Amino acid sequence: MLPLSRHEAWWIRGLDFPRLQLFLALLFTLTLELLLLDLSSKQTWGLVAVAMACLVYQAWWIVPYTRVFPREVKAANNSDSRGRIKIITANVLMTNRDAKAFIALVREFQPDILVTLESDLWWQSQLDILETDYPYTIKCPLDNLYGMHVYSRFPMMNNQIEYLVETDKPSMHALVLLPSGHKVRVHFLHPAPPSPTENVESSERDAELVIIAKSVAETNVPVIVTGDLNDVAWSETTRLFRKISGLLDPRVGRGMFNTFHADYWFLRWPLDHLFHSKHFTLQSIKRLRSFGSDHYALFTELVLTADTNNEHNGLDPNADDLAWAKRKTEDQNVDKSAVPQPEKHSVA
Repeated sequence: MLPLSRHEAWWIRGLDFPRLQLFLALLFTLTLELLLLDLSSKQTWGLVAVAMACLVYQAWWIVPYTRVFPREVKAANNSDSRGRIKIITANVLMTNRDAKAFIALVREFQPDILVTLESDLWWQSQLDILETDYPYTIKCPLDNLYGMHVYSRFPMMNNQIEYLVETDKPSMHALVLLPSGHKVRVHFLHPAPPSPTENVESSERDAELVIIAKSVAETNVPVIVTGDLNDVAWSETTRLFRKISGLLDPRVGRGMFNTFHADYWFLRWPLDHLFHSKHFTLQSIKRLRSFGSDHYALFTELVLTADTNNEHNGLDPNADDLAWAKRKTEDQNVDKSAVPQPEKHSVA
């Protein structure tokens, strides 16, 4: 219940993460109560009622990321390949040295855009081999776990690297030209997590997400936002991002696609994300195999369409959401005006 306080301390915000694990623990507890306790006792049924209430509460957060929930993004039925865009989002783990396994993964799935996170100069030197197929690049090698690289088959215009909230945490912004001639505004993000070893509160991460959300909400061009957001898909802060931005989550109704931690099956949650505007339908989304990182890569294939089937899907903000978002940006003294709007500088 502590995350309902909206307190930004890392140890409270961290409780957003293990909702699936809490759900399973509650299910196990409830089963034991029904099997082992005296069912003629009022105290037993009191305990059962509490466990059931907690079970339902945890389920409310995670059920949208199961197949029993209606899909938020419609499946693609457009066969025109010129409007398709395939993206791999991968936190490569800076200390990981199995670049060959990662490059093999890229060549197998042939994304149109590859974004790597935690990539330093060593990783840049390993990924240089891809530039024959991916001639359009944005590079920001750093040795602080927040380096970032983007490799694209499609032309990218008005590329910018910005440090929106923290001076050592970059984000990348560009306009991608599809073979169909349509332009897509893209944002690549990797804000720092709330943790005792990094930011003791989530305020920096949340502020970056909010100003991106406010900025993309004002554009009419197709938008894609992807990266390691260091937040889970079902958290209240990720929901706030979706409400403010108006972007859709293709995982809703399809699955969790837990990308972290690759080494511990019992401690996994969705940290790597891709959100998009209502201009797209979904051809495919999958978690790729391990390549030595503590994250799995996320593969997403979208199709740009004139279909309006997605128009009424997504989450809508209320007055409380808007006020909360305003407080987050004011606390960090940041504004949506800091976010690049590459479509406004595009040459027709």
